[in-house]
Parts: sequence; C-alpha cells; structure tokens
Amino acid sequence: MDKNRPALKDRPRKPGPATDTERTRAVPAVSRAIVILRLLARSPEPLGVKALADQLGLVASTCLHILRVLVAEGLVRLDPATRRYSVGNGIATLARAALARDPFPAMAQPALDQLSSRWKVTAIGVEIVALDHMLVLAISRSDAPFRLHVDVGSRFPALISATGRLVAAFGKWQPGELEQRFKKLRWSKAPGYRRWLQQVAQVRERGYSLDEGDYIAGVTLIAVPVFNALGELSHALVAAEVGETSGPRARRGLTEDLLATARQISGGLS
Repeated sequence: MDKNRPALKDRPRKPGPATDTERTRAVPAVSRAIVILRLLARSPEPLGVKALADQLGLVASTCLHILRVLVAEGLVRLDPATRRYSVGNGIATLARAALARDPFPAMAQPALDQLSSRWKVTAIGVEIVALDHMLVLAISRSDAPFRLHVDVGSRFPALISATGRLVAAFGKWQPGELEQRFKKLRWSKAPGYRRWLQQVAQVRERGYSLDEGDYIAGVTLIAVPVFNALGELSHALVAAEVGETSGPRARRGLTEDLLATARQISGGLS
C-alpha cells in the first residue's frame, strides 16, 4: 500500500446534492418577512396588519414589527390614510439588479419571441431552483385567441408538469426525496408515481419532456433542458399550447426548434 496515499476515510468527498437540512436552516424572522412579501405580491389590494397576520397565522405584533422594517427598507409601502400595506418599489429595484446579472433572460427572450411567433404558443424561460421551485424569468405570448396566463416572477413547484420531469431526469436526486415531493404536487389529472417515473426515464432517453393535460386540463406543455457551464440543469424552455391547435408534424417541428434553441443557450451559458 502506498504510504503517501491518503486513507479512504481521509480523502475529501465529492460534494453531492445538498439535503434539505444542508440547504436551509430556519431563521424565523427572515421566513416571516418572505411570506409577508409573497402574500402582499399576490394580493390584488393592500392589506392591513390583522388581515396579514390572520392569513399567515402570525401574531399581530410580530407581523407589525416585521412590516415596519420592510417599510423602512423600501420593500413595502404603507398607505398612511388606510394603514394598509402593499409591495414597495424596492422590490422592483432588487428584481432589476438580479435580472441584469443573469445572462439567461437576455439570451432567452429573443429566442422565445421567435418561437412564440413561429408556432403560436406561449414560450417561457424558467430557472430551476433545486427541488424547491422553478421561477419564470422570460416569457413571450403569441397572438392566439387562447393563451396560458403566466408572468415573469411566477413560481411553481420544481417537480410539476413537463419541467418537473426534466428536473427528475437530469438531476441527481434520491428516489425517496423525489417521491416525498411528488406526493405534495397538485395536478389536474395526476399521474401515479410509478407512471411518472416511467415518463422521467423516457425524458432522459429522448432529451425533452411532454405534459399532455396532466398539469392543466386542455394545455400541452413541452419542456427542454438548458445546462450551465458545469453541465448541470439550470434552466428550461417551455412551450405551452392551449387546445388542439397543432398536429403531430407541427409538434415535432416545435420540439426540434426548442431543442436547438436550448442547445444554443446552453452554449452561451458555458
């Protein structure tokens, strides 16, 4: 045995996928601030302290203290007349700064516009945030009479729909963790877990994912992977088609176009 070679137990281990415990450690004040911001962002009208506290299950005094800090930082706006709160312009400043530093939206948007115009679909670019969620970073809507409504900044569970099958196919996740997350998903027509795993295996073989009404009834979603410089799945391109507006040949053409676009963007990210 080579004495200069370190023992197996002493060798540094290659980092694997982080567990939930390694990824996050609970910081209650931060978590509460985030859920307050998300609720205000979803609400069509400003909310008072009591309404916020009741909906989130928070103590009203705790909610008020957090709101005061968020107002001071410009992330939340307080209407002095009604004493109700809404999202502040500071959020937009942070969002613009984040997007400006991310090359993906700038590369994806022109390609999505072309895809949307050529194939009459809603074309979407999303970022994959581990198993937590996917985040819409770019979108292009067609002039078709029926379209899927989604906005930049929308969040979805990472394993849902066509994109979720990409995450399961190209990520290095333990089956137990996938199944646990899968059971929490809400579908229009939920596939069984075994059937879903078979679909994931098919995605791994053919390189793209298809959801025909499982997630949203009457909506077909095609998703293709985008890989970063490390060869890891980091983003996805998604085409959403409402109803039976294209035949098999057109769908094959759309899929090939999506795959070619994804390869081009992956090269740019590398």
